[in-house]
Amino acid sequence: MYVQNANAPQRKPVTVPGLREMKVQGQRIVMLTAYDASFAWQLDAAGVDVALVGDSLGMVVQGHRSTLPVTLDHMVYHTAAVARGLSATLLVADLPFMAERDVAHALDAAARLVGEGGAAMVKMEGAAAHILDAIAAIAARAIPVCAHLGLTPQSVHKFGGFRVQGREQTAAERIVDQARAVQEAGADLLVIEGVPVALGQRITAAVDIPVIGIGAGPHCDGQVLVIHDMLGVTPGKRPKFSKDFLAGHDSVAAAIAAYAEAVRSGVFPAPEHCFN
Repeated sequence: MYVQNANAPQRKPVTVPGLREMKVQGQRIVMLTAYDASFAWQLDAAGVDVALVGDSLGMVVQGHRSTLPVTLDHMVYHTAAVARGLSATLLVADLPFMAERDVAHALDAAARLVGEGGAAMVKMEGAAAHILDAIAAIAARAIPVCAHLGLTPQSVHKFGGFRVQGREQTAAERIVDQARAVQEAGADLLVIEGVPVALGQRITAAVDIPVIGIGAGPHCDGQVLVIHDMLGVTPGKRPKFSKDFLAGHDSVAAAIAAYAEAVRSGVFPAPEHCFN
């Protein structure tokens, strides 16, 4: 494992119960993606609360058009690399496409991400019946689960692209119901992606578990971005909900620190990063 930078503030390891306490106390949670040990080390030194090894690596690292080609072996490899760069930041890893096709496969995938990869929590997209069953089964084995609702990238073909979700009243009601359902199934954390500001606020108030937004407005309990978007190095057009924090800063470390401060102070996301 990498040794934390001696010049970085020493802090206690972030825990799953600690995240819930942050919600209770109104302390915003800072999350960023990471895919290797070097960037993980930068997140840890900057005091980022949660590192997410997202299947977004399929797009920003592997160059695919979606997250669907990412395999469980890929996720285990990158999760283990990130784990070696962390000392205090909590590590969350995605279950890749179809890893949750039944409870048995979901349990095996979660076990590998935790046992081989070193993750403290696994993330699953959606709230269909089989997903809820998998969340319950994984949580029953004392593996924390982060749910993911709204714009779920593994459903890109069903959505017809990466489109904002929950604009219509019936769709918004469905997502709120899903948020309650994943919490009841045993999820300890929830990521909400690509929904209008009012819906992000409503979901955050509707559940007791912390809600992390990405394109879900400023009222969530925390924020997450893909680190390549946050550093302005993603090819093509940057997502509306992102911001280039490297602009105006002279290092990756300074950009990550600026992002963390912007989230904690509430200045990010600003209105131009939100959907209405």
